[in-house]
Amino acid sequence: MTLWSSLGGSAQSNAAREPARRPGIGTTLGRIGLAMSVAFGALAAGAGYWQVFQASELSSAPDDAAVIAASRRVVRGEITDRDGERLAWSVEDENGEPYRVYLSRSLSGVVGYASRTYGTAGLERAFDAELSGVTAADPVQDLLKKFRADPSDPQALRTTLVASLQQAAVGALGDDSGAVVMADPRTGEVLVLASTPIYDASAIADPATSTATFQALAADDVGRPLLPRATQGRYVPGSVFKIVTAIAALGSGAVDATTTFEQQPAAEEDGLLVSGFRIRDGHHPRTGTRALDFIEATEVSCNIWYALAGLETGGDRLVDWAGQLGFGAALPFDLPTAVSQVTGGDGPAPGGFLDDVELANAAFGQGETFVTPLQMALATSAVANDGVIMRPHLALAFSGKAGTTTISPEEWRRVMPARIADQITAAMVEAVNGDLGVGYTTGAQAPGLTVAGKSGTAELGGEGEPNSWFIGFAPADDPQVVIAVVVEHGGRGAARAAPIAGSLLAAWKAWAGQ
Repeated sequence: MTLWSSLGGSAQSNAAREPARRPGIGTTLGRIGLAMSVAFGALAAGAGYWQVFQASELSSAPDDAAVIAASRRVVRGEITDRDGERLAWSVEDENGEPYRVYLSRSLSGVVGYASRTYGTAGLERAFDAELSGVTAADPVQDLLKKFRADPSDPQALRTTLVASLQQAAVGALGDDSGAVVMADPRTGEVLVLASTPIYDASAIADPATSTATFQALAADDVGRPLLPRATQGRYVPGSVFKIVTAIAALGSGAVDATTTFEQQPAAEEDGLLVSGFRIRDGHHPRTGTRALDFIEATEVSCNIWYALAGLETGGDRLVDWAGQLGFGAALPFDLPTAVSQVTGGDGPAPGGFLDDVELANAAFGQGETFVTPLQMALATSAVANDGVIMRPHLALAFSGKAGTTTISPEEWRRVMPARIADQITAAMVEAVNGDLGVGYTTGAQAPGLTVAGKSGTAELGGEGEPNSWFIGFAPADDPQVVIAVVVEHGGRGAARAAPIAGSLLAAWKAWAGQ
């Protein structure tokens, strides 16, 4: 028997002979007291966390009981555009109870509605607590109001929107389903957030017409008017995604502005062979047998060049750089946003692609690539604002009895160096104004403005017309407005989206006094 086994046996033997020792009553009470102290400490810490650190967020949540109760009986604060025009206000029904009225149906996709029966949507939901007076936008005033005789203080919301431009955008889309986003890249202020089809938010808010109106809208599975397409519509981007690929390819150093691919001219005739699959182009026969550089390839929207640039960049880097633009997560915005993606993300190849064929197709905006119009506006803003994206927002100021709280511009992130943004700007200028590029962006030009942009024709498969896209900004040498337009089944980018963009940039110029 070893020493260790002997000691073990002796210990077990002694334990078997000795009676079990029970803790004394003092020890037991001490343990109970310690356990209760720990429990009460945890409760106190939790209560402090939720009552102090999370109080404002909880009390302003749209589904908070106090917010819901207040929204039914309080005269909500008005919502105005940036110039003070009323977008939403309250009136009384025959029983003296308030309900909402809205300036225009064109606002339905962004302002939303406030209904006693169907709750809230859009800005009415995002800032329900402030508009109904449950919380104040200023955290200090929110704490002080507890000591007032009448703590209720419905806040008026001044937005970044321009009502005239919003109405012009909806008018330009007409009977088509689609979306328009316009924003100031220097501040992140959203000027237009339009979605069509539109609906009558006043009829949803009016108790006399609420039920019939809402049920009819909810039953429309074709037009889906209740879907805010600008923020939650996900679309195949087509060639507008080439700007994302350009950011990744140039930013990572995989290519530069002078890069050419010797196989590109022949591949335009025979197709680019990738893993046994031929990727075809044919959009620019006037370039002949010349190997194109970055600016030329962007001007004529060369799918082959961008497919090769995407392969050179690699799946990991393309996805990572797109992530810096906001892909892969909800955007930091006042309204909920759908998630844009470069790929489905479950493939075995780098970046989550299925293979190089999917990567090559994604590089020019096809495949499993889906984007929201707001996401493409942010990608455009990164180019327009020297590589920096400002946090997009719709709220400019909240005003109540205690004063006014203003919302200041906030930098979200730097995506790329300014020199890369300048190179992409030069390419986008040629895409709209170059001898060859103008044919792909007919109508995007605005009198008195140099427009930088990119059109897109997003093939959907089947027999339906492709989605028509345009993204851009102006003035190209001093960017003050970005625009993203998508028209569902609108055909080529030059057919619908580009002319809409040109007309709206001209309207912006008149509004801004340019």
